Amino acid sequence: MTGLSNIMVLAAAYLVVFFQVSFGGLRAWTGAQLDLLPSLVVYVSLTHGSATLALLTVGGGLLFDSMSANPLGVSILPLFLIGFILQRYRGLLLRDEPFAQWTLGFGASAAAPAMTVLILLNMDRQPLISWFSLWQWLVTSLLGAAVTPLWFGLFDWVNRALNYRLLADSAFRSDREIKRGR
Repeated sequence: MTGLSNIMVLAAAYLVVFFQVSFGGLRAWTGAQLDLLPSLVVYVSLTHGSATLALLTVGGGLLFDSMSANPLGVSILPLFLIGFILQRYRGLLLRDEPFAQWTLGFGASAAAPAMTVLILLNMDRQPLISWFSLWQWLVTSLLGAAVTPLWFGLFDWVNRALNYRLLADSAFRSDREIKRGR
């Protein structure tokens, strides 16, 4: 991928965290915090290299933790593990199918909070967990799943708009010899 797409992904991570913190209308309506970073990690792990994935998970995790009640750095490991696993097996995944994108987004959006809670429990922190947390977990997973195909569509559109298209190959091979005469 080009440097421009890497910058666009990191800018999207910044805007996602800004949106999650600034606009609480959805949080007030559903009772659940919107978390779009796992869905963005799904996109990056299936389309970009490991350096971009590491930058996104560290930068996005630190931004998210600095704006939440989490200790600084708790979100980095779950996001990185999700991205690493998806990137390891991306050759086997149907990354161009919207249903597969939705399913991967659902799994990532469900796994990230669960792993974060496990890390918090291992740090002897007392996260606020109740039966209502199941509702929040389900809503967060479904919203992350719904946004994942939108990331693929948005960044594909941006790449088509800003990058050169490859020329179609000629019908004739370049090493073809044409014999003329009798």
